[in-house]
Amino acid sequence: MASETYMPGPVCLIENMEGQLVVKQEALQILSAITQPMVVVAIVGVCSTGKSYLMNQLAGKKKGFSVGSTVQSHTKGIWMWCVPHPEKPGHTLVLLDTEGLGDVEKGDDKNDTQIFALASLLSSTFVYNTMNKIDQGAIDLLHNVTELTDILRARTLPDNGVKDADDIGNFFPDLVWSIRDFYLSLERDGQLMTADEYLQNSLKMKKGSDQRTQSFNLPRLCIQKFFPTRKCFVFDSPTHQKKISQLETLKEDDLSFQFVQQMAEFSSHIFNKSKIKTLPGGIKVNGPCLENLVRTYVNAISSRDLPCMENAVMTLAQRENAAAIKRALSHYDQLMGQKVQLPTETLQELVNLHRSSEGEAIEIFKKNSFKDEDQSFQKELQTLLDAKQNDICKKNEKASSDCCSALLQDIFGPLEEAVKQGLYSKPGGHNLYLQKTKELMTKYHQQPRKGIQAEEALQKYLKSKESVRNAVLQTDHALTAKEKEMEEARVKAEAAKAEAENAVVIHRQMQQMMEEKERLHQQQIRQMEIEIANILAQQHRNLAHLLQVLNQLFQPRVVFLSFLYKDESMKQCGEMKSTRVARGRDCGIRPWGVHPSSTVTKYMV
Repeated sequence: MASETYMPGPVCLIENMEGQLVVKQEALQILSAITQPMVVVAIVGVCSTGKSYLMNQLAGKKKGFSVGSTVQSHTKGIWMWCVPHPEKPGHTLVLLDTEGLGDVEKGDDKNDTQIFALASLLSSTFVYNTMNKIDQGAIDLLHNVTELTDILRARTLPDNGVKDADDIGNFFPDLVWSIRDFYLSLERDGQLMTADEYLQNSLKMKKGSDQRTQSFNLPRLCIQKFFPTRKCFVFDSPTHQKKISQLETLKEDDLSFQFVQQMAEFSSHIFNKSKIKTLPGGIKVNGPCLENLVRTYVNAISSRDLPCMENAVMTLAQRENAAAIKRALSHYDQLMGQKVQLPTETLQELVNLHRSSEGEAIEIFKKNSFKDEDQSFQKELQTLLDAKQNDICKKNEKASSDCCSALLQDIFGPLEEAVKQGLYSKPGGHNLYLQKTKELMTKYHQQPRKGIQAEEALQKYLKSKESVRNAVLQTDHALTAKEKEMEEARVKAEAAKAEAENAVVIHRQMQQMMEEKERLHQQQIRQMEIEIANILAQQHRNLAHLLQVLNQLFQPRVVFLSFLYKDESMKQCGEMKSTRVARGRDCGIRPWGVHPSSTVTKYMV
């Protein structure tokens, strides 16, 4: 349905009748017939600052919303104009023009803040129109209205899914701050800046914690939280001062070139950047939904159930600090979940991890809280952190106890089974049982990461097994003397058998030693015989050698002597001498005597 068909011009949506806000049924009927998603743009500002002119430009018309040309305020309450969205087919652009703030004819600014709050709650883009520059008064006014707006939202939509400050920031509309007749130079410290940087610098907070600094920072902090998306436009004066009253009838050529260009940039931003009005949970607002919101908010204001503005800051502080506590606790839980592995070896280890995480959680709280002047919320956080410490200590004890119980069952289970099978039901079984228990206790102590309940769990287990130990002891004592004697006889028999076997072994060893000694003796005799034989053989060889030498020295010599004997008797005597010499029978070698009368003809030795 085209806007020209059902809405050729703006109509009053909420009428202001002597301080009472009344919803107009004609406007609600128009809304109930529009099923398209809606982009809602509302403008708020001091009276006679050109708000209506801006809205007419967005509607694409020169006339529509009443433009005041005198000191008297024309717009009363909130007026609505629904037109097809110029950039989003199938969407409706809803323009809301509000009566001027600070009208001297009203004399009461309570109604101003109510209309201001309604405009911010109903819109997806909130245009805040001020004159000349951004000053502290404009910031304080916007701050006060955001507080009242949030309280109104919380009262009217208790189950809308808004849970913390992040959701609240998504609930509020985008802020577009328009500054009319801007006369300052956009520069800082000799450097040029944009309009957005000018707005950002105006909302910048100071460092410090004193009361004056907190008072300065609080409205800026609220505006930053409730309007996470912010944009700023500055406008020159549209024309000469004398022609301002004829602004609706002036042609574009009669307007300042800078103003026309700035207006085009403003309109382009509104058309392209403004979002569909969306409620928490992703619900896109159409005509019937917007109708319901209007009824709900106005009824809440008419019921006069809203707190005074002095309590608004306290309400805001309570909610923000509660959200800061929630963030801090969430951060603590995350850190402890990452660092702690239950059970811890010692209690001090767990305490150190808690203190580290606790410190970071408190820092998170301090960064996200404000106006906690008496530190009541920080004390509440500390109480909750202490409770968490007690809780995790109990969990640590239980984890240690469970771990130790499982470990004890695993280590002592075989011993329990051995007792059931009667392996210790014998004389001396009690001592064996105690010895085995001691060994298993040592094994238990050597196991790591049992936690702080390690010793207590062991003692508790041992105490629970006292009846078993006593039963083993009684069984040990109950054995009869005969059984003990039989046991002793068996032990003696085994000892005697072992002794006999040992004697046999010793005898065998002695026999082997004797045999070995005899073998060595015979071997020595043989060796001596060999040595004697060798000595005799050597002596024989030596003697033979000696004889050979002697034979060589005393070998018989043959002497042939020829004598001339005078007579035959002398000849015989000579032959006899020769024979003796030849036979070597003479003991010495000496010359034979020759008869002086004989003649020797020849001799040879």
